Order: sequence, then structure tokens, then C-alpha cells
Amino acid sequence: MSELDAQIPTAFDPFAEANAEDSGAGTKEYVHIRIQQRNGRKSLTTVQGLKKEFSYNKILKDLKKEFCCNGTVVQDPELGQVIQLQGDQRKNVSTFLVQAGIVKKEHIKIHGF
Repeated sequence: MSELDAQIPTAFDPFAEANAEDSGAGTKEYVHIRIQQRNGRKSLTTVQGLKKEFSYNKILKDLKKEFCCNGTVVQDPELGQVIQLQGDQRKNVSTFLVQAGIVKKEHIKIHGF
């Protein structure tokens, strides 16, 4: 029986690495850029962890204009304000945030496939 127990696969958690790092008392605040699959080829890019002093709506407006996509700011009870953009914009968003001087490159974590 112990051999069968060892072969049972565990559930895969795609956000396990982010949750493990967030639980520690680290001094660095990371900005997490994730992709969520919707249906078929459709996907959402989410940006969380920006400092509260920034105007999320102004950042969203510039992102939408720069990448020609739609987006919104969502209020999440656990994560705070989260920016959602249509499509896979992970690399575009990370370069935009670095070039605009909002976040340093070493403080950005890109998650997804």
C-alpha cells in the first residue's frame, strides 16, 4: 500500500511559488504580472503589487493606449487593486513599468506559461 501512496500525484498549484515568497517577511515588494486563460485563445493579464501612491487609473489609461487593448482596475479583498488587461501583455507591461520608472526590473515577477 505504501508504494501506491507514493505514486499518487498531488494537485498542481501555479501560484505556489508566489504564495511561498509572499508569506516570508521579506523587505522587497514585488509586482506580480500573471496571465489567466479565459476561453479558447482569450487571456487576461493581471498586474498586482503596485504601490498605493500611484494612480492606478492613469497607469491603466497609458497601458491601454500603448498596447491597443482594453482593461480595467478591479478591487480584490485580499490583493487590493489589480489591473486587468486583455491579451498576453506580460512582457509589454514589464518593459513599460521599468521604462516609466514605476518599478525596478528586479522587483518584477512574471508568472505563467
